[in-house]
Amino acid sequence: MANNNHNINKLSAALENYLETIAALKREKKYARIGDIAKALNVKASSVNVAINFLAENDLVIHEKYGYVDLTEKGEKIAQEVQAKHDTLFKFLNDLLFIEKGVAVEEACEIEHSVSAETIRRLEKLYLLLKEHLLVKPDDMENLRSYLENNS
Repeated sequence: MANNNHNINKLSAALENYLETIAALKREKKYARIGDIAKALNVKASSVNVAINFLAENDLVIHEKYGYVDLTEKGEKIAQEVQAKHDTLFKFLNDLLFIEKGVAVEEACEIEHSVSAETIRRLEKLYLLLKEHLLVKPDDMENLRSYLENNS
């Protein structure tokens, strides 16, 4: 998990989503094209082109006209930072707060863009403390779930 937040604060949530989506497509399909990105984000190809041009101007992606979109080293680093935030938030929401998976995914996506690297680091530490040291007996997780669901 990255400890520095230098690049993420300079980009909007939408642009971070583009980087994250390109990285995910590359993992899944080994490549990303404008049409793939548009489909994944449910936006028009023209919107993707505008975003990709901006990201390319800022040395975050490489795009050959009508070709593949690739992340630069800088773009890859930001995509990894955003994904790490997402993963930590999702685990916390789903595993410890028992938020339904689909809702936890959506909420992690929203929160990941506004929370600092330090907050994520502390959430990760709290998650590990709870899972490895405090919620270890068989009934601990069920008692926590019951408490959260019945005492709201």
